[in-house]
Amino acid sequence: MTPRVKKLLEILQNREYRKSRISKEIDISKQIDGKNKMERDALRLLVMLENETVCLFEDERMGFNRTLREIPFYIDVNGKRSEWSIGNFTPNYANVIGKGFEQILEEIDQKRTACSKEQTEFLDAAKIAIQSALKLAERYKETAKNIGNLELFEALRQIPHKGAKTFYEACVFMKFIIFTLRCNSNTHLTLGRFDQYMYPYYLNDIKNGTADNEILECIEEFFISINMDTDLYLGVQQGDNGQSMVLGGCDKFGNDVFNKLSELCMQASIELNLIDPKINLRVNTKTPFELFKLGTQLTKKGLGFPQYNNDDIVIPGLVKLGYDYEDAVNYVVAACWEFIIPNCGFDIPNIITMNFPKVVNGTIHNTLMQCETFEQLIDNVSKEIKAECDRLIKSSFYSLGSSPYASIFVDGCIEKAMDLSQNAAKYNNSGCHGAGISNAADALAAVKKLVFEEKTLDKQELLDALNCNFEGYDALSHRLLDCPKMGNNDDFVDCIANEIMDVFAKYLNGKENNRGGIFRAGTGSAMEYIWSAKNVPATADGRKAYEPYGSSFSPAITTNLNGPLSVIQSFTKYDLTNIINGGPLTIEIHDTTFRNDDGVQKVAQLVKAFIDLGGHQLQLNSINRERLLDAQKHPEKYPNLIVRVWGWSGYFNELDLPYQEHIIRRTEFSV
Repeated sequence: MTPRVKKLLEILQNREYRKSRISKEIDISKQIDGKNKMERDALRLLVMLENETVCLFEDERMGFNRTLREIPFYIDVNGKRSEWSIGNFTPNYANVIGKGFEQILEEIDQKRTACSKEQTEFLDAAKIAIQSALKLAERYKETAKNIGNLELFEALRQIPHKGAKTFYEACVFMKFIIFTLRCNSNTHLTLGRFDQYMYPYYLNDIKNGTADNEILECIEEFFISINMDTDLYLGVQQGDNGQSMVLGGCDKFGNDVFNKLSELCMQASIELNLIDPKINLRVNTKTPFELFKLGTQLTKKGLGFPQYNNDDIVIPGLVKLGYDYEDAVNYVVAACWEFIIPNCGFDIPNIITMNFPKVVNGTIHNTLMQCETFEQLIDNVSKEIKAECDRLIKSSFYSLGSSPYASIFVDGCIEKAMDLSQNAAKYNNSGCHGAGISNAADALAAVKKLVFEEKTLDKQELLDALNCNFEGYDALSHRLLDCPKMGNNDDFVDCIANEIMDVFAKYLNGKENNRGGIFRAGTGSAMEYIWSAKNVPATADGRKAYEPYGSSFSPAITTNLNGPLSVIQSFTKYDLTNIINGGPLTIEIHDTTFRNDDGVQKVAQLVKAFIDLGGHQLQLNSINRERLLDAQKHPEKYPNLIVRVWGWSGYFNELDLPYQEHIIRRTEFSV
């Protein structure tokens, strides 16, 4: 780590720079009065960038740091405050970084010669937005010159007007894009396959005499810079901001594309210990074991990543959903873990959530007394899953806000002279999470075992116990908790989980949305493992009322687990190509496991086993419960303690208590 990087890292971690932020509510309602929809959104960005103060830290070469806390807003025709735009997609960074904005403006002018009124409104708004961004870049360029920051000054003489020529210029352009899109209220923007679209700049620099250590310094500066404003990014908690980066994977010919730049990005993440970017590794059964070991070295740092994504499962799964192979093979990860297509896609992969424990619980309450066999109960559950899918689909139909500036970063929008909200992207699909799969399967397994097979539990007694949250039924609660649980490689419960997932996936996948696309089923939960669980009373797996579920595709937090391999075996039995919206298995490993090479080797072997068995997505959390408990009591001692929350990593002390408690309650394994 160079002195420059150390200084910038200190600026970031002491958080003093946040004190200079300005709170300034800017209502642009009068300015946009009488303007069309597209122009309103372009003018909001114009006003935001005009009110931004140029902010450069000592020795910083990236620039573009937020000074305004709030995004300008306007009051819409319904009297509501409008300040939200669209996000959770991967822009075509390579296209814009390679061309520069002047060429994009030329393309807009050429397209504008033969357009309808509506198309012209979009193109004009996009042009306003680009010109606003260019003016900000000019202000940064002049300031850099005046303070003697000649490297940034020289970079801004080239970009963003023209395309980048060097790796450093490409990184500055990248930061500029991130900054302006965030100022445009575009949320959860991902970084995509950074090691692929930036690789030509790396190769060119190396060819011209730049050393790898210079590239590494540039990467580390870029990584630090994208952490500067994360407290201002929209999300459930700080850290939930979408800055995921995908490294490695295969190309359309099946060749491994993990390269030297991929390795440098991994090295930068290991050295810096920051929550962003959240590293995702694309791997498969042919991936060299050394890469799993390198990934484990990063896990050892306690950042909660890399998250592993299995090309052997994800690519065929996306093709099943109708994605062209050439696009599917280029997949990336959305804000948390959802699989999306960069450049030409605008899927909304987290629009609805199937609350499995709620559906199962309701079915048990409503139909158990009439069921003579478990098969009848599972048939009722299947019918209710399908009915819930229909309800969720209907509830998801709504109009999107427009975003002319964001649209220029997605293939097809300028060509069609249409905004993203007008379904201009190639893919406009919708994703459904699957929350609490393990809790739901555990509940059904307990009913099958005790009520229908052993016949040691009366149906009415079970319902009475659930209705009073097990008060006075402690013995029954323990019996339910002792029943087979998903995560212990027990076919008794795992087959039930597979059956309800199969019903969900086969019924939902391919259903039409209102954006010209389809729905996709997934195994993730996002924050719903806490949010949705708050509304669900006691369940037949022994869970108390309103207690959280297991996070995403993971065991219930009350399960006594045999070991991490058993967990992996349970969660890889289903054909996960059928349920590929995304949603990881999460495993917590005690940090003492990583204290020697043998432990690192075993964890890497565990990851390899997950991939070989057909898992689709895995994230590992290196934690120490005692340290977390101490951090709750003495937060001042752990200002930069990082944990994996669901599909993202954040600072433990900045999490709300329910998330802290859930992480503490998860099973810690030693491998």
